Amino acid sequence: MTPAAPDTTVTSADTVETAAATPDHPQPYRELGLKDDEYLRIREILGRRPTDAELAMYSVMWSEHCSYKSSKVHLRYFGETTTDAMKARMLAGIGENAGVVEIGDGWAVTFKVESHNHPSYVEPYQGAATGVGGIVRDIMAMGARPIAVADPLRFGPANAPDTARVLPGVVAGVGGYGNCLGLPNVGGEVVFDPTYAGNPLVNALCVGSMRVEDLHLAFASGTGNKIILFGARTGLDGIGGVSVLASETFSDSDGPDAGVGRKKLPSVQVGDPFTEKVLIECCLELFSAGLVVGIQDLGGAGLSCATSELASAGDGGMHVELDRVPLRATGMTPAEILSSESQERMCAVVTPENVDAFLAVCAKWDTLATVIGEVTDGDRLVITWHGGTVVDVPPRTVAHDGPVYERPVARSETQDALLADASDRLPRPAAPSELRAEILRMAASPNLCSRAWVTDQYDRYVRGNTASAQPADAGIVRVDEATGRGIAVATDCNARFVALDPYTGTQLALAEAYRNVATSGAEPQAVTNCLNFGSPEDPHVMWQFAEAVRGLADGCAQLGIPVTGGNVSFYNQTGSTAILPTPVVGVLGVLDDVTRRVRSGFVRDGDAVLLLGTTRDEFGGSEWANVVHGHLGGRPPSVDLAAEQRLAALLAATAVDGLLTGSHDLSDGGLAQALVEACLVGGRGATVALPRMLDPFVALFAESAGRVLVTVDPADVDVFAARAKAAGVPVERLGTTGGAALDIADVGALDLVQLREAWEGTLPAIFGA
Repeated sequence: MTPAAPDTTVTSADTVETAAATPDHPQPYRELGLKDDEYLRIREILGRRPTDAELAMYSVMWSEHCSYKSSKVHLRYFGETTTDAMKARMLAGIGENAGVVEIGDGWAVTFKVESHNHPSYVEPYQGAATGVGGIVRDIMAMGARPIAVADPLRFGPANAPDTARVLPGVVAGVGGYGNCLGLPNVGGEVVFDPTYAGNPLVNALCVGSMRVEDLHLAFASGTGNKIILFGARTGLDGIGGVSVLASETFSDSDGPDAGVGRKKLPSVQVGDPFTEKVLIECCLELFSAGLVVGIQDLGGAGLSCATSELASAGDGGMHVELDRVPLRATGMTPAEILSSESQERMCAVVTPENVDAFLAVCAKWDTLATVIGEVTDGDRLVITWHGGTVVDVPPRTVAHDGPVYERPVARSETQDALLADASDRLPRPAAPSELRAEILRMAASPNLCSRAWVTDQYDRYVRGNTASAQPADAGIVRVDEATGRGIAVATDCNARFVALDPYTGTQLALAEAYRNVATSGAEPQAVTNCLNFGSPEDPHVMWQFAEAVRGLADGCAQLGIPVTGGNVSFYNQTGSTAILPTPVVGVLGVLDDVTRRVRSGFVRDGDAVLLLGTTRDEFGGSEWANVVHGHLGGRPPSVDLAAEQRLAALLAATAVDGLLTGSHDLSDGGLAQALVEACLVGGRGATVALPRMLDPFVALFAESAGRVLVTVDPADVDVFAARAKAAGVPVERLGTTGGAALDIADVGALDLVQLREAWEGTLPAIFGA
């Protein structure tokens, strides 16, 4: 493809020479989000004031979203707790665009989850859509084909007016972009809580597959190698977008039209999934042809990020001719071009002899591609604009050596009062009629009801390799069509547990995602995370964050699975009201053959229903306390990761041996909700007795961790029970599947039609059919 002609509209620019000659020229660094000391540090690094373009680069790259300046000191703990055995599982880890693990037979899988929270409040459809597009490009940048997405979502109260504005737009954006890309949406969450009002959480996960030898990394190496920008043109949409939006707190007066500091922020990025779909195929052909030395996607901070990170990770410098960047708006300044977060763009490093072949592949896919610079033998990132130098910086100072804050960390005194407000003082139902009414009420509650209104807007089976998707406990996708090898993925977080005890609550999130993957019959292999918290300037929020990081790192070390990467999202609060601390944990598992997966629910009549694990009187942070009493207090359930390991090993082994006919984990809503979902997902009832020696209410609604409901053929019960005993996993037979009702001894029968009406009717009633 012939490189695009330079933009004919020449905008005057603040050059390095001008900056050196005008040291006292006032600059709007505060409006760009920089602190006084940060601006002074930039002047020290450069030995002069920055140009307008340099100021723009530093402001977006030193933002909280891009630099992790408040979280770095805590995130280092992941490295300190990662053992050599855990490192051996990874081909790429923290610091890369996405983590990569080998899964056998020469296959590797890359996966990551990121946030697009604030943009999705300002403009729900595009905010969510470009969140999906951005995480997909992170996966592409590793050399992989994206094969599935998932969407952990959180909103304010389901019946709140602003939720009615935000949620449909977010769901439409996730579905619209992912469906157009032809990527199945196989998992995620939808959670409602008042603290997310005005600050929804829109986290997007993507999984990609590749052959081990096709791994690509982001670095600019080899003097004389060319820098090629390819994909969509660069426009005015999303200048500073997520990089600045995600680095500041919404004020109490900010509405959807105001955003954060709306006067200084332009629009949220605008996505074009059809351009991205072509870009995916173009990238895969470029990788297959061996035409790429290094590659980086353009997401948050746009060209500022791509050029500085590629140069910083390389072995030399870089020279970029900014006026060669194809634009879709006239009169754009160098600062705007560098800060634009226009979507569907990639930046590649290519040897000179491969440039023509690279451009030919792009032309084949009708993808605009332009040589905009080259790798140099120096140690500077130099960017010119119509002959004048507008950027001359050490790239590491932009990309990797930004500010590092040791924010005050202090546990608030309010935490003691929260823990002391135990749920055992709350009135509990006892009569059978009360228990039946409570089961129905819980099943119809916004956080436990069917998500079909959301997930039916997603294509879950496109490409034909989806083996399981919502409402299954884990999404399962076939990677190798010849052998059936595949992966399972689940994301989880009960933020109420984390609010009560950030360390334990985060380990409970890890345990639940780990268990959901194991329940499908997969062996858990790796972890990603999206750590959503309030303002880092609040010492209590930083205490929550530090404890959550410590809990996740320690938990992964105990389970022996590595954290391969993740995302930190701070400033998730409106005014002084922070969201519940929400460290979303994603776990990836591997199945040798997806046809051996275990299905969720009661899928056959006459199977024995068994409960694995131990039930305790644990209601702190429970969904029952939340739904029935609007209560949050006490201590969360205890977590036993060694027991989770034993349970997961038992599930994986018995799944391979074909002993399990169905399985479903116990989490929010306890055994009662698990029974309801198992009946409705499988389309058949069950006759069961509650676990012996337990109060019926505790047996039904406690949210103790480490429990799974499984079904086995009656002829295999003794064999399975013996395997469970040998594995150290408690097991109790509850009853048998079949019939048209969920019949619980000493509680009564609930007709499946009645249960289905309660479970499936809530979201359509709130948001429309």
